[in-house]
Amino acid sequence: MSKDDYFVIAYRLLTYLYACLKKSKLADQDILTAEYFGVGAPYWDYIIQNLYQDGYIAGVKLATCFGMMPEPKVIIQPSITITPKGIQYLSENSMFERVKAMAKDIVALIPV
Repeated sequence: MSKDDYFVIAYRLLTYLYACLKKSKLADQDILTAEYFGVGAPYWDYIIQNLYQDGYIAGVKLATCFGMMPEPKVIIQPSITITPKGIQYLSENSMFERVKAMAKDIVALIPV
């Protein structure tokens, strides 16, 4: 599974948002970018839009301008957070378990 795979990015994003929630901190807007996650802007918007529409994150607006944009513009608000459904998805999703295991294997290979 590559680092730009949907589930890898979703796992990283949800894990980050959950850590922010537990620390009672707002998410850093510099981290919530396509560039930070190493993907193109349309793909990033796709991921955010789907996580939002599936109810895993809150604090996102989808702006549409009829006749101007074929897809809604994704606007990440400073209040973005993981939802209880997102926390459950993060802890129960079998694909995320594979991503987590892969990440641990990679960390084990890197000398500290």
